[in-house]
Amino acid sequence: MIIKGFTYSAVAAGIRKKDRLDLGLIFSEEPAAAAGVFTTSRVKAAPVLLDLERLERGRAQAILVNSGVANACTGKNGMQAARNASALAAAALNIDENLVQLASTGVIGEQLSVAKLAASMDELVAGLSPGAYNDVARAIMTTDTVPKTADRTCTIDGSCVTLFGMAKGSGMIMPDMATMLCFVMTDGHITAEMLQHFLSRAVQQSFNRITVDGDTSTNDTVLALASGMSGNAIIDAADTGAAEVFGAALTDLLRDLALQIVADGEGATKIVTVKVINAASQKDADQAARTIANSPLVKTAFFGEDANWGRIIAALGRSGVAFEQESVDIAFDNVLLVQDGLALGAAAEAKATEVLKHKSFTVTVDLKNGREAGEIYTCDLSIDYIKINADYRS
Repeated sequence: MIIKGFTYSAVAAGIRKKDRLDLGLIFSEEPAAAAGVFTTSRVKAAPVLLDLERLERGRAQAILVNSGVANACTGKNGMQAARNASALAAAALNIDENLVQLASTGVIGEQLSVAKLAASMDELVAGLSPGAYNDVARAIMTTDTVPKTADRTCTIDGSCVTLFGMAKGSGMIMPDMATMLCFVMTDGHITAEMLQHFLSRAVQQSFNRITVDGDTSTNDTVLALASGMSGNAIIDAADTGAAEVFGAALTDLLRDLALQIVADGEGATKIVTVKVINAASQKDADQAARTIANSPLVKTAFFGEDANWGRIIAALGRSGVAFEQESVDIAFDNVLLVQDGLALGAAAEAKATEVLKHKSFTVTVDLKNGREAGEIYTCDLSIDYIKINADYRS
């Protein structure tokens, strides 16, 4: 998807491993409206801290991203490395250093080699091209097995507005804003304030509703840049039809990318939607669904294709959400397995087991305690998850 005003490039800089793309650059021809959402962890990587500082201006022109080394928990040296990296990119691009956003992903606690970035910068900038976005999507991968991209188009004031996004993430995923990164480029004409508004809203409905393993990273970053080249009248208020069209397209784009992350969860074989309905509040519904989705016992049962509803109701019981045990219904897709807190027998369990053999399915928990609902997207927990994470640094 070609987005007016943007070019991309990626090279193999040898940051951690040789002969693989690991340094990417996204460049806007002109300073773009910029917005971002970041990890809420108290432990924040150097690029996150630098981005937060620079985004207060609401403008950016480049995103420099590396994989292999997270540049997290690296102290003053790590922060200086981040500043030096952005200075290298700014000089090569001939732009203001404050217009460079940074992102890193990989091993925590290791220092980022600025020398390796410097040796690759000229090649990186020389390779900028409107069609090289897939190279950047590959350069940001760590344990991901596939690159993750998505695009959307919408019509605003008679103009065709395009949005394109790329993401990485496979393990350490439960964003709360994961070694999760996401970059969105659009040619839509929108103020930085409105871009931030709709990005924050879209993240709440997408990345903040996924979990692979319940771990939130030091580096979670979602950045959006808007070149304004589509020709639509500028979106400068949230309560207009044009704004809602843009916001809906952005949310749909991020949800697509979020589900791609779940599908590529480390060792995952199944995509599962955990839906809690008829809760007393939205908070209760989300909290109950997230507790179930994060339970290792529930997730291993999904992997084993075992309709062990006892693990689900046990997780529900420790969620901190108020409900009556005797009122709970549990269904796998359209197969009701538990009604009013009691199992419906061997025949129902056999049908539920067949549902679990599917690549994707929905677990619905009815609390019968209100009218609110919430859902979380997760995956199963397999033997391969242990293998991948047991020797991640090697």
